[in-house]
Amino acid sequence: MGHTPTILATLEDYLGQNNLTLAQFAEHSGVHQRTLNNWIAKHRPVAIHQLDRITLAMGLPAGFFYELYIDNYIIERSPDWRRIEPLLFRCAELDKLDAIRLVVGHIMDNLLYSPKLFDAAEKLFAQGQHNAALLLYEGIAEGEKYQHSERLAICQYRLFTIQVGNNQIRNLKAATRFEPFVERLDEIDQLDALKDLANVYRSLREWDKLDATARKMRAKAEIQYSLNYNEERKHREHGKKTRGPLFGYIAYADLLCACVCEAQGDYQQALQFTYAYADLDWVIETDQETQHWVNLFKHWAEGNTYVNKLLSGDTSVLPDYVEYIAATSITTENEKLSKLLNVMIAANRYTIDIDEVLSRFEVEINSFAQLPTSTDMYTQQVMPDYFAWFGYELAYYYLKRGMYSDGFKHLIYALLKAHILNNETYFINCTGLFAHFQAHALPETREEYFKLLEKVWLDNVEKNDSAGHRN
Repeated sequence: MGHTPTILATLEDYLGQNNLTLAQFAEHSGVHQRTLNNWIAKHRPVAIHQLDRITLAMGLPAGFFYELYIDNYIIERSPDWRRIEPLLFRCAELDKLDAIRLVVGHIMDNLLYSPKLFDAAEKLFAQGQHNAALLLYEGIAEGEKYQHSERLAICQYRLFTIQVGNNQIRNLKAATRFEPFVERLDEIDQLDALKDLANVYRSLREWDKLDATARKMRAKAEIQYSLNYNEERKHREHGKKTRGPLFGYIAYADLLCACVCEAQGDYQQALQFTYAYADLDWVIETDQETQHWVNLFKHWAEGNTYVNKLLSGDTSVLPDYVEYIAATSITTENEKLSKLLNVMIAANRYTIDIDEVLSRFEVEINSFAQLPTSTDMYTQQVMPDYFAWFGYELAYYYLKRGMYSDGFKHLIYALLKAHILNNETYFINCTGLFAHFQAHALPETREEYFKLLEKVWLDNVEKNDSAGHRN
């Protein structure tokens, strides 16, 4: 059985090899000689910032001794939070996730550390250190999995927020895991959680789940809005606030229900929900932010009224809808994609010539791939789905009209987006569309297409350890 090395043994070897006294090393490292003496003679551990100075003075990379520090002073001794917390934050800075995993796995044998670890996770999450925070939340969630606590529910909410990304299959799993914990959250947090879940379900086209989530959000928001102006609570302020104005959750729920009806082809019912969030005269607040959101919902309702009429076959509204899109302000530029997608769907469904529309918005169409990133769940989840869908509809339009160069360009773009999203439906639709028109593809287009298919194949066999990746 080998001897486990210690930091002290490594330091003593370094001093001997470099003919340094402890006093000289103290001056070189900036760590007091008395601190070093106490460490060596009395085995009192140094603080993590002192260890960093010692490591730097020895010419070693930052964090070089962290695993040994964990073995020597955390696992082999009674854990001391005064040492653990700064170590966790420093590991997060250096992206030493294995070290964090080691610490969390050790201390979570004692659930008394759970509140402290949770506070640290919340700080890391607020700082954007999501990979490190994820490990802390996972440790707490595993340790408290048999508890019925709000802290466990918040951990699951954070895990959901961090894990949701480009892969739609993973997103569905993350949403399914988190959904049972929503009811354990604070009443205010529930609204934001339901809104985030709804936007994920919307991007996945899980219409039944979206409908149920939106209706639940509306019911809870109505209760909170009523309580907010209840005489008994009029002079009391709730400790937590929703991310947006409270009335907005009610209106947004109606907007989501309209989306469900539209997707199911029930355009008349979709219009009824649209009229509901257009009429916000019941809103009590009169401040500037409230007016901003009221105007925004009215703006969305105007556009979606055109959409439902257009998709139901009333093509006479197309010119007005195009002017509405053109008037979209720069602050809602992201929305132009979804609006133009509606035009594309109608054009392909009812064989409408929209060459002039596409020419008018050529700059915007070419800039969609460079849309800014956002922490908002709608922009993160719904907009990428629209990218792939828009690319497919645009490719279909051009190919059906014999504009093969533009058609194949957008088809390959849509295929790539579908692969990134791991969206099988889009991917199959794109490959089917290419197969239908492949006789019109130039040799270089065919080569680009089959190279992309080969890349997808290799990615999949490697991920699933299938035959082929070792060759």
